[in-house]
Amino acid sequence: MKTRIVCFLLLVFLLAGAVALAQEKTVITVKGSSLNNGVVIVDVLKGGKGYDLQCNKGAPSCTELKSGKYQMLELPTNMGMYECRDVQVFPETADTSDTDKKIGEYCLTDK
Repeated sequence: MKTRIVCFLLLVFLLAGAVALAQEKTVITVKGSSLNNGVVIVDVLKGGKGYDLQCNKGAPSCTELKSGKYQMLELPTNMGMYECRDVQVFPETADTSDTDKKIGEYCLTDK
């Protein structure tokens, strides 16, 4: 019985590690935010390429971001509140493993 419990705990730790590795953390530059028909659209640069972050106004993690630098954490497929490339945004100096520091959660779309 103890062997099963140890194996189960080991499997849980391995899966948690795989999820953590699947998350990609990058620094982004926010150019500005706008509101269009109840959708917050944040204009960002990531690695020199333009993207939009979108969320539904009124959702708990939907924030219009001010211009500046932030950290963006891309979540693994099928994780998060949106059915898309779901990302979480944190202050530039925050620890992204501390979800209390999260500013918002968005759908990442190419421009």
